[in-house]
Amino acid sequence: MTDAQLLYEKAKRIIPGGTQLLSKRPEMFLPGRWPAYYTKAKGVEVWDTDDRKYIDMSLNGIGACILGAADPDVDDAVRSAIEAGSMSTLNAPEEVELAELLCELHPWADMVRYARTGGEAMAIAVRIARARTGRDKIAFCGYHGWHDWYLSANLAADDALDGHLLAGLEPAGVPRALRGTALPFRYNEPGELEEIASKHGTELAAIVMEPIRSREPEQGFLERVRALADDLNAVLLFDEITAGFRLNTGGAHMLYGVVPDMAVFGKAIGNGYPMAAVIGTRDVMESAQDTFISSTYWTERIGPAAALATIRKHRQCNVPEHLVRLGSSVRDGWQKAADKASVPLEIDGIKPLSHFSLSVADAQAAHTLLTQLMLDRGYLAGKAFYATFAHQDDHVDAYLAAFSEVLSTIAEAIDRKELTDMLEGPPAHTGFTRLV
Repeated sequence: MTDAQLLYEKAKRIIPGGTQLLSKRPEMFLPGRWPAYYTKAKGVEVWDTDDRKYIDMSLNGIGACILGAADPDVDDAVRSAIEAGSMSTLNAPEEVELAELLCELHPWADMVRYARTGGEAMAIAVRIARARTGRDKIAFCGYHGWHDWYLSANLAADDALDGHLLAGLEPAGVPRALRGTALPFRYNEPGELEEIASKHGTELAAIVMEPIRSREPEQGFLERVRALADDLNAVLLFDEITAGFRLNTGGAHMLYGVVPDMAVFGKAIGNGYPMAAVIGTRDVMESAQDTFISSTYWTERIGPAAALATIRKHRQCNVPEHLVRLGSSVRDGWQKAADKASVPLEIDGIKPLSHFSLSVADAQAAHTLLTQLMLDRGYLAGKAFYATFAHQDDHVDAYLAAFSEVLSTIAEAIDRKELTDMLEGPPAHTGFTRLV
């Protein structure tokens, strides 16, 4: 057993679940073999605790490292912030500077509040929306974190049915009194939202959704959502934690010409340093003054300094163009490899955050074997590729060559009915099911 695996075994004894993030559990990738811990990360290179180096062609900090790990410009800004004092009795002027920049990028927005993670920023935004409207219920589409307002969607009338909606997200510990306050609808299904509105319209505080996730919005969909929010006097809240800053410098919603009342950003805006922001119109955001939203570490200096450096470099270097181009190249390479190996493969997601699935019997074993064989070739790789500015064409070319070779090996194993025999451990665990 490697040092990393020994450390993870220790972690599972003293940390519930072994990790702080479900998406980073080794069992989600390659049980018994995934490196688990890193000692150093730079650009797209990662060194594990056994001093093995990998090229990250997978999640790259779960989408946080949009410029690449340890970007020198962002790190320089952070070092300056640390040297100047990261925390004080007084406030950091960078938070005002960042608020001005975010409102400049989003001319519809007037005010900004901060957090340090996406989930808590969503909880802040929902609290403000409820304060603004005086209502309790939220219509939502997509994935929005771990807080009670969202997981209450899994509280069914019968305890035995809890967890039926968002499979894999258990609502234990969420007050049952919240049952019925989070009402789901599917993306590109405006009729489902309109049905919610007809039953609960006067009780709806907000409509919460990602403007884009795995699919483009159908013509008129976002416009109908916007019009319905206006008719109900409900807050339209766009969750941009995942899509934001991937397709443009700012929120993806800007590409579709539909303006929300609030938007939430996280992940990419700090390039790996904890930072999140809630932006919105003055009419909505001033309602934050009517409730209590306050935290000591939302006032530290490092997050805003990192965000300012990340966003400025993002805009100056036209990072989205690079992400889209490399994402397109990877998707094309996946498809060519699948065609060559005669393995059916489905691709979805926006180009900088692309996913695939192998449409074969025992697909979970096939996906696990792919990760195992790619790891043997020096790649952190799975069913997804999150592009960063640090990825270059040579990274993509070498990765796709290895991917094609591995997929052919998997196809041969399927033909020989030896797929599971080639696994060096059990198949990877499945995560939670998103409401699409």
